[in-house]
Amino acid sequence: MRVVVLTTSYPRHPGDHAGRFVADAVERLRARGVSIDVLGPGAYDHHGLADGHGVAANVRRRPWAAPLLLGSMARAVRAAARDADLVHAHWLPSGAAALAAGKPVVVTVHGSDLALAARAPWLARPVLRRAAAVVCVSEPLAREAARLGARDPVVVPNGVEVPDAVGPAAEPPEVLFAGRLSPEKGIEELAEATRGLRRVVVGDGPLRHLLPDARGFVDGAELRRCYARAAVVCCPSRREGFGIVCAEAMAHGRPVVASAVGGLADLVVDGETGLLVPPRDPAALRAALDRLLADAALRARLGAAGRERIAALCGWEAVLDRTLTVYERVLSR
Repeated sequence: MRVVVLTTSYPRHPGDHAGRFVADAVERLRARGVSIDVLGPGAYDHHGLADGHGVAANVRRRPWAAPLLLGSMARAVRAAARDADLVHAHWLPSGAAALAAGKPVVVTVHGSDLALAARAPWLARPVLRRAAAVVCVSEPLAREAARLGARDPVVVPNGVEVPDAVGPAAEPPEVLFAGRLSPEKGIEELAEATRGLRRVVVGDGPLRHLLPDARGFVDGAELRRCYARAAVVCCPSRREGFGIVCAEAMAHGRPVVASAVGGLADLVVDGETGLLVPPRDPAALRAALDRLLADAALRARLGAAGRERIAALCGWEAVLDRTLTVYERVLSR
C-alpha cells in the first residue's frame, strides 16, 4: 500500500513540536509496511501560513493567502500521488487540496480546523462530503463533522506511548502544565488558579508574561521526565479537539484536572480517571487542584485508572489497527 500524507503541520527539525503526533503515526505505519510519502510545509509553498500560530490563526489574519496555499498544496499532491493508492490529509485545508490528486482521500480533522469551518460551513461541506473517509480524533469532533456533512465519520484518537512502568511523583507535589501559552489553552485561568502552588510550566506563546516561570518548550525526553515528577497535570483549555498532553499524562499514571470541553471530556471520566471542571473557571480549577494535592490516595487511584483507560483508547497498536482498517475499507470500495 502506498499512501501520500498531506499536512499543514509536520516537524521540520528534530526539536520541532509542530505536528509531532502526525510524524509519530507516519513512523509507526511505515514500520507496519505501509509506504508513505509526506508532503508537509517545505514540500510546497505555504506562503507563511504554516508559521508561528499555525494555519487556522494565520488565515484569520491573512485570508487572501489561503487560495495561494491551497493551490501550492494541490500542485504538490498531484505530482506526488501519481502512483499512490490514497491520500491521507490532516486538517481540512489539506483535505481540500488533496481532492485535486484524483485519488481516494482520507481526511483527519483535529479540532482547530472544524472550529474555523464552523464560521464558513459552506467551505467545509464539499471537502467532508467528497472525502472517501473522514477520521476524527474524538467523539465531539465526529458529531461536529457529521453536522457539517461528513458521512459516517470514524473516531481514531491520536496515538500515545504508554510506558511499561511508572514511578512515584516528586515530593513535595508539583502541578504540571505543558502546551502553548495562548488564550485557548486557558492560560489566564492557569495563572490565577496555580498562584502559590509548586508548578512547572513547559511551553511558550503570547501569554508567557502571565507565567514568568515558564521553561519554554522542551524535547520529548525532558517532557517525559516532567510527567514522571508531576503529582497532577493541569489541562484548563477553553477548547480542545483531542488533548495530547492530557492523554500523555494519563499514560504516565498522572491524575489530570481538565476543562470539560471537547476531547478532554472524551478522555477524562470525572471522578474515575481525573477531575473535570467548567472552562474559564479559575476558582473551580483551584479547588480541584487543592483536592488532589491534599489526597495522595486519590491521586494514585485516578492515575492508575487513567493509565488503563488511555492504554485501551490510545495505545499505538490499537490506533494503527484502526487507521489501517480505514485505509482497507476505502481501497475495497
